[in-house]
Amino acid sequence: MADIKNTSLFFLGTLLMFLTTIKAQKIEIPKGWVEITTDKHQILLHIKYATKDNFTSTRLYPCGRCFLREEVAKALLEVQHALQQKGYGLLLYDCYRPLTIQYKMWNIRPDPHYVANPAKGSMHNRGQAVDLTIVDSEGCPLDMGTPYDFFGKKAHWAYSALPAPIQNHRQMLLRIMKKYGFHPIRTEWWHFSIKHLDNSHLYSWEWDCK
Repeated sequence: MADIKNTSLFFLGTLLMFLTTIKAQKIEIPKGWVEITTDKHQILLHIKYATKDNFTSTRLYPCGRCFLREEVAKALLEVQHALQQKGYGLLLYDCYRPLTIQYKMWNIRPDPHYVANPAKGSMHNRGQAVDLTIVDSEGCPLDMGTPYDFFGKKAHWAYSALPAPIQNHRQMLLRIMKKYGFHPIRTEWWHFSIKHLDNSHLYSWEWDCK
């Protein structure tokens, strides 16, 4: 009876150690990735998918954190520095996105014009894309003509029926992002990615909440 009890305790202890290891692996940032934070980088964050204020009307992330591959983070910090010299800054809406979340989005809105098919994956799933805007010296977003996640022609780069100040804001964003190696997409003024990296791998690791 004592042997059975000892065996059970050993098994329970081993199981607890295994579960602890899994949890530790979940919160470990993979090598070659950087977390962008306001305290360290002076970039504002409002990660929309950690709230219900997004096109899915559901909270998809447990908390709002921003992770990017090192090369992408470095280029983004160059954009931030350049904007700061002019009295502006960046506000991030989304960064790395686990592939599991991409499937959830696709199930809600299977439209490749706005949501990448998870079978192919998004640049967000590769840690190479950011959704963002420019803020003024008070941290207020510049008027870009539509809210984030607006699915319609008014959010397209080719849409020209906008007041001059809004067009100027969009062009300022486009110019500075392209200057530091980011590429836009046709349908979303807020989405930019860096494409010259190896983008063959789609990531599914998830972060923990502090």
